[in-house]
Amino acid sequence: MDYPEASNFLFGLRRFGARPGTESTADLLAELGDPHDAIDFVQVAGSNGKGSTARMTERVLREAGLSVGLFTSPHLEDLRERIRVDGRKIPERAVVAFVEDVEEYVVERGASGASPTFFEATTAMALWQFARADVDVAVLEVGIGGKLDATSVVEPVASAVTTVSLEHTSLLGETTEEIARDKAHVAPADRPLVTAAEGDALATLRAETDGLLTVGLDGDQPNRPDVLATYHGRRNHTEAAIELAGDDWSVETRLPVLGAHQAENAGVAAVLARQVLADRDRTLPPEDLARGLRQSHWPGRFEVVEHEPLVVLDGAHNAGACERLASVLREFEYDDLHLVAGIMHDKPHREMAAALPAPDRVWTCRPDLDRAEDPAVLGRAFETAGAEAVSVGGSVQAAVEEALDTAERDDVVLVTGSLFTVAEARARWTRLQTPREVEDLAQARAALADVGVTDAGVWRMRGDAVHRVVETRLQRRQAAAIKQELLTLGGDCAIAGTDHDGELVRVLLLGTLSEFRGLADALADQPYGLPRVGEELRRQLGIDVPEPEPTYPWQEGTAVMGICNVTPDSFHDGGEYDRVEDAVDRAESMVEAGAEIVDVGGESTRPGAEPVPVETEIDRVVPVIERIADLEATISVDTRKAAVAAAALEAGADLVNDVSGLEDPAMRFVAAEHDAPLVVMHSIETPVDPDADVTYDDVVRDVIETLGERVLLAEQAGLDREQILVDPGLGFGKTAAESFALLERLPELRALGCPIMVGHSHKSMFARAGYDHGERGPPTIAATALAADRGADVVRVHDVPENVAAVRTVDAASATREE
Repeated sequence: MDYPEASNFLFGLRRFGARPGTESTADLLAELGDPHDAIDFVQVAGSNGKGSTARMTERVLREAGLSVGLFTSPHLEDLRERIRVDGRKIPERAVVAFVEDVEEYVVERGASGASPTFFEATTAMALWQFARADVDVAVLEVGIGGKLDATSVVEPVASAVTTVSLEHTSLLGETTEEIARDKAHVAPADRPLVTAAEGDALATLRAETDGLLTVGLDGDQPNRPDVLATYHGRRNHTEAAIELAGDDWSVETRLPVLGAHQAENAGVAAVLARQVLADRDRTLPPEDLARGLRQSHWPGRFEVVEHEPLVVLDGAHNAGACERLASVLREFEYDDLHLVAGIMHDKPHREMAAALPAPDRVWTCRPDLDRAEDPAVLGRAFETAGAEAVSVGGSVQAAVEEALDTAERDDVVLVTGSLFTVAEARARWTRLQTPREVEDLAQARAALADVGVTDAGVWRMRGDAVHRVVETRLQRRQAAAIKQELLTLGGDCAIAGTDHDGELVRVLLLGTLSEFRGLADALADQPYGLPRVGEELRRQLGIDVPEPEPTYPWQEGTAVMGICNVTPDSFHDGGEYDRVEDAVDRAESMVEAGAEIVDVGGESTRPGAEPVPVETEIDRVVPVIERIADLEATISVDTRKAAVAAAALEAGADLVNDVSGLEDPAMRFVAAEHDAPLVVMHSIETPVDPDADVTYDDVVRDVIETLGERVLLAEQAGLDREQILVDPGLGFGKTAAESFALLERLPELRALGCPIMVGHSHKSMFARAGYDHGERGPPTIAATALAADRGADVVRVHDVPENVAAVRTVDAASATREE
């Protein structure tokens, strides 16, 4: 069984409608040996905010040093998003293993009319995966209600009901009191239930539980809540300042999501995290709470993806959520509001339309799934709510493009109504088109099989794949239209064998450069957002794209970055340059030898290295940077800490090299405020943990996917992609084989549209080639030549003269090819 077959099996369970109760889930887990019995769980229920609260709780607990599982729904692009361990999605191979374990049981139950539903099966898969990963605690977002939800098969150590409003009334009850009574069943046995509910719902929860801890906004309730959340408003396009205060604790921080309701969600998450740690006889340090909350990025929740015009994606899916969205939008000044709305048929369209901010123009659209409401019906709802200019459209992508074309620089484009609508719109900013190198039939067969093409399809298309190949993810209707056009032009298109309502499918486009140029031309007049796909193909393949004017050294060929470690304990040169004079001499000699970038670092990231205090790191790097700032080279600071980066940039540094991949939530804003290029590295653990158990389905694809989200965060802070360098992080959470795979397939990182940096100097990966520590200079030079030949924009090395020679040799060979 492969992943497409396994995911098709799970999605096929959607044919069984929602079934209240935990019995089916419990039976499935019993079949698996009750893997959940040894795990501590946190359950988060509520009408709105439960996903954000679950994410915040998970991130705070991780910051406190726990291994944490997270189960949420729905997903935006990929089923595996629902199940994460320490931030990483469940691997495809784990999904396959789960389905192989349960397939016979599920089929047998289906034959007797009692098959688990999709949600029950994915809930069981989450608990199964958390047990396999041996997490310390798992956070579960409740699906519907509480009492009869599949997640209630667990006995939680901490639980919350975020808010209560009218929802799923046919299942939960006709009043907020009835719904609150149902949700109250998530309360833990020996700890107070945490809630931000108000009014009658709060009174019901109080009556139905043995204890309650309340969270509320400053001045928002007649009685002071147990935890007071104060919302100080937004501080930039993507962050807001908040303050939380309990009886004996308080914290001030920022959230990466806007709105006073998110301050309440943060308060609930803080109490849940404190309860979990208290159960382990631990307290929650304020700095861990502050940092964890600031790192709680949650796509599709008032997510700002562009600034001029301001483009916001928000998955508000009921009237209460739409009211909150309108409140957040009032924090911005803008001219016109252009609203793109796609809503499910079982939602209160008129109430949602009335609750949303008054738009200047509305485009109604229909996400590509059966539950979506007819755009004409939505159009009538918005007309009833008072909207004067309503365009009744078709696809989400087409509506978004029309809104963007219409909007002026000081306007707002808001996409909302459902997370399904947001997911389709978000693909415009997150879709990757990955170039694949296919030089022979064996590579062609592997590339086709890799995206889930059937054996017969691999056999038919293997010859067509020996030329330019681009892998991407599209909606099925987009993929079908592109396949038809490409076949007409003489190319081909392989579509993965997945068949999921509304989910993106993996696609392999096969053709010559001429055929791709024809495809891009043909897509210019197509629906479903296909013109945008054509534009992305042009950029990816360099079709009729003008060369930019050089601003940075890496835009004129592979640049050599010389390493200047001002540390006593770095793995290769620790202690050699920890005196200022020695470091300055080192920098000057590297520039003289041809280094175009000098990277000054004050903290080692070798395995087992001890973290360095901010003040110590600043004292190490700033004096050196001040002395070398006038060199004819770009000066980089190698740091994981935003405070160090800020001090270095003020001292004269030009670039920030962050090996942690933005683990410090302020780092992206520091770089943007100084308009400084930023290196974002893929890193599982920094410093490197040699015992970390990291599983990749395909290390290259997984690294690209993770870096894509990091790049998007840097963009949202105000950086351009030409300023964001991506580093695959050779050796950081990768085996030697995986590091070499990244080096070999380096061109695939071009999918991110960013310059590529490779840091390979003297690393342990070269033991695979037979070189021990102290013998890795020659293989480093060889890898530099490989990286330069495969398109690296920057190589980061210790031995500058030899590696400059390698780069120049590659450049000479490349120039000969072009003559």
